[in-house]
This record gives sequence, structure tokens and C-alpha cells, in this order.
Amino acid sequence: MISWAALAALVLFSAVTYVLGRRKLTAQVAGQVAGQVAGQAAGARSHSRPGYHGAYVMLWVAAPAAAVLMLHGAFGPRIEAAIVRAEAPAVVQALGDQERAVFHDDAWALAHGRAASETLYAPDVKAALDAEAAQARSLGIAVHLGVVALAVALSIGGFFFAYGRVRPEFRARERVEQWTTAVLVACSVAAVLTTVGIVASLAFESFRFFQAVPPLKFLFGTEWDPQIAMRADQFATSGAFGAVPLFAGTFLIMLIAMIVAAPIGLLSAIYLAEYASRPVRAVVKPLLEVLAGVPTVVYGFFAALTVGPLFRGFFNGLGVELIGGPLNGLGLYLAQVQNQMALVAGAVMGIMLIPFVSSLSDDIINAVPQSLRDGSLAMGATPSETIKKVVMPAALPGIMGALLLAVSRAVGETMIVTMAAGLQAKTTLNPLDTVTTVTVQIVTLLTGDQEFDSPKTLSAFGLGLTLFIITLILNVIALRIVQKYREQYD
Repeated sequence: MISWAALAALVLFSAVTYVLGRRKLTAQVAGQVAGQVAGQAAGARSHSRPGYHGAYVMLWVAAPAAAVLMLHGAFGPRIEAAIVRAEAPAVVQALGDQERAVFHDDAWALAHGRAASETLYAPDVKAALDAEAAQARSLGIAVHLGVVALAVALSIGGFFFAYGRVRPEFRARERVEQWTTAVLVACSVAAVLTTVGIVASLAFESFRFFQAVPPLKFLFGTEWDPQIAMRADQFATSGAFGAVPLFAGTFLIMLIAMIVAAPIGLLSAIYLAEYASRPVRAVVKPLLEVLAGVPTVVYGFFAALTVGPLFRGFFNGLGVELIGGPLNGLGLYLAQVQNQMALVAGAVMGIMLIPFVSSLSDDIINAVPQSLRDGSLAMGATPSETIKKVVMPAALPGIMGALLLAVSRAVGETMIVTMAAGLQAKTTLNPLDTVTTVTVQIVTLLTGDQEFDSPKTLSAFGLGLTLFIITLILNVIALRIVQKYREQYD
């Protein structure tokens, strides 16, 4: 709370120093103008506008102090906890690892005014618990006050340093642009490091998984059953990690979704961009974009409670039945269509993707130069021929990007698949059968208390790395298509 209050005070003080910096330069420039009117010698005109001088003072006031406060908010509690744990008495060090972890958690909770666990401690351990909570409380207050004092000192020092440099000849604009460039570079580096960290974590944990499960068995196996027994006498001690059923279900649902979203979204974009009047466009486009703001869980409920029973009644009314059984073709049986099926998940997901395809394609079609349309119409082409032969080829790179975005969203969707397609891993192309996807299995594997030393949990990282590589390949293919047509129509 102290750090947040200090940060709020810093924001207010920075705003005040911005105004002071502007006023100082304005007063100096006004004095020069008055000197020129009186015939006195006057200095050079101001190099930078007053706003840059105010921003320069504000940056020196806010940036160092804010960095200290944010670093304390990110790492301060961990450092405090490490110091307190390092000074724990011998009676605590004698406890087991799990008991010691519960002890420190209870002490930290008591120090911050929260309720501790219901663990019963011995009298000497209870006394040590109270002592550690008091130590953590006093240490936290001391560290908070020290950080606030340091932030105040940096803020005041930065003000006097920057405020003293405010003069008409000072190049404040260049200094502010240097700050801006540094912030942009830091954001770029953070984005790159985040990407590298994601890939590195996936690769490291996947390497551990592939040490237990051969990559070929994982990539080409046709059975997915990642249950690992906790004891040797339990059933299913090895598990099966064939990922083919998961990727088959993923691409089946994605294909159904794109069959629904691509034509509807693209044709609606063409209508809105080329045929619709302004009043119609002003009503229809916002209504389409409302679909993009609906949470995916709502689509999941819609699929499970409305679309699923509707499709089941329709197909069962037609006499459609599923044929299933062992892979060798023996023991086939007939079963009626259930609520959960790939067709339901794909259809509802396609409805969800319509605004992505429609809105982006509409903006891309509107970005095609009007001169291309005018030239085609002047040559005698009809509006429909102009759209087909001129507008759509010119907009094709952007439309491919919109479709790629929709594909990525379909591949990464989880909630709709969980509620509408089921959790059974099957290698099937039947849209009326229950399937599951890679993302659903990743969520299932990482839900609850998991130990990251078993193939069952590590298989989530193997699935994530494989899906990442497949998505990267799709992006490269789409980029090559975009570059080919962009060179042709630029």
C-alpha cells in the first residue's frame, strides 16, 4: 500500500514539475521579447517548445523514482521472505521441507494481516512463528520506508538537475526524443526476450519429455492416454503419448470453422465495402463486430445448450448413426449422434470468427485505391467484374492475413471445444464424432497440482512446442503468398 501511495504521489508531483518547466521557459522567452522591444541585447530564440522542457523535467523526476518503486513491487517481497527464512531459528530448520514451507507461509500471512493455516504447532515452534511474523512485519515496514525515501530523494534530485537546465538554448526536444527512443528500444528488447523465453521454456521442458517418450512415437502414435500410475502396482503404468488424434481433432474443428467463417465473413465484407449504402453499413458493421466482444464461454454455452441438441435431433431424425469400434474393423457397433461433436464446435467457432474475417477484410478492401476501380469502370467493366478482377486480387495479401488470424484463433480456442466437442482423443474425419484438440489437452494436463517430473505433465510442453512449430510453418507459407501477390499489385 505504501508503494502504491508513493507512486500516486509521484504522478501528481511529476505533473506539477511539468507545469513548472513550461512556465520557466515561457517566462525566459517572454523576458527576451521584452528586452528586444526595449532595444536591449537579447539571446537566441528558444530551441525547443515549452512542452519539451516540461517533459524533460518530468522525465527526470518520474523515471528514476518509478523504476525504484516498480523494482521493489516486483522483487521486494521475495527478497524480504528470503532474508526472514535465512534467519530462521534452529527449531524451524529441524522441520521437514513441507512443514518448513507451511511454517514460513503462515508467518508471512500473519505478518501481512492474513489468516494462517489451521496447522497445530508445538509450543516452541509457535513461539518461533510469532517471532518470525514480527520480524517479517518490521522488516517489511523498514524496507518500504527505505524505498520511499530513496524514491523521494531521486525525484527531488532529478527535479533540481533538470529544472536548472531549462534555458532557451537548451536542446530539450533532442533529450526527450532520446528518452523516447530508449523506451521504444526497451519495449522492443522486452518483446524479443519474452519470445525467446517462451521458446526456451518450451524447448527445455519438451527436451525433458522427449527423453522419456521417443519423438517419433509422439508425433506418429495413434493412441493418446497420458495416465501414469503413481505406484508400480497400479494399472496403466506407462501411458500412451501418440499425438495424432489430438492434431487430427484440432485441424478437423479448424477446417469446419473456416468453412463457416471464411465465405460468410468475406462475402459480408465485400457487400459492406462495395454494395451497401451508408445507412446500411452504419447498422450492419457494428452488429457484426458485436460478435467479436462476446466471451468464448458464452459461445460454449450456446454450443452445448442450443446448437448441440439441435444438431443431435436433426441428424438422429434423419436416421444418421455413427459407426465405431476397434481399428481392425471387427466388432463394429452403431450409436446415435450425441450433443458433443466436432461439427457443433466447428460451426459455433466459425460464427465466432466471422467478425474477425469480415472486419479485417472490409478494412483491407476499402484500402484498395479508388483509382483502380475508376480505371476498371472506365474500361467498360461492370462493378462485379471490377471486384472480381481488380479489387480482390489487389486486396488478396491482406485477406490472406485476415484468414490466417482466424486460423490462429481457431487453433488456439479451448472453451468452445471443451464444452461442445468433448475430451475423447480420436483419429477420425467424421464431423459427427466427439474429438478433442491440442489446447484442451494442454489445459487438462496442467490443471490442478502437478509435478513437472513425469511424462504426463511434460507432454503438455511437447504438444505446445509441436503446435508452435506447425503454426510457424503456416505463417511462413502465408507470408510467402502475401509477398508474391504484393509484388504483383504494388
